[in-house]
Amino acid sequence: MLKTGDPFLLAGALAALQSQAKISIHLGGRSALELNGIAQYLQLASSTSTLFAPGKTKLPFWFTNNKWDVDYQLFRTTLFNSETVGLVNYQEGGISMQISSPGRAMLECLSLCPNKFSLTEAYELMEGISTLRPKQVQQLLEECKSVKTTRLFLYFAERIGHSWYKYIDKTKINLGSGNRSLASNGVLIPEYNLVLPKELS
Repeated sequence: MLKTGDPFLLAGALAALQSQAKISIHLGGRSALELNGIAQYLQLASSTSTLFAPGKTKLPFWFTNNKWDVDYQLFRTTLFNSETVGLVNYQEGGISMQISSPGRAMLECLSLCPNKFSLTEAYELMEGISTLRPKQVQQLLEECKSVKTTRLFLYFAERIGHSWYKYIDKTKINLGSGNRSLASNGVLIPEYNLVLPKELS
């Protein structure tokens, strides 16, 4: 029920899609990090919510053609073997929905680098996730289908010196083979076969 003039809430729409329509879509990436209090110290909160859905997800007309209280950007990607790994319940104004946990949200940000998300901003965000649980991180990395993303996550965590990094078993994670170049005229990080900007090497 809405009063005249009340905005249509994106959070309510997401909750309905998840619980009633059983559609796999959720708020993730930087937006989920903001809700978890991790991105607040960087810049002003983004005015656009970041949504993720598997590649072939069909969204109903009422969702795609409504004007919601906040703008959103939808990324269609199948980043994990399990669509639900790393999703957590979140309450907002009496609305319950699933969003990405900090670990999953960070991987979602990294998956968009460098073309749709800044490597520098991703690194700064990574500095804020110091309290992750190693077991949960391990599961996320084993389920992640993007070699580039898992390599970036591990390299950034090691470079920053997060305490949970030393508990990760890299032998169980698919790190692929060959170099992944994320910067022109960049520097090769031999251990992770990543070519990155000099300032992140």
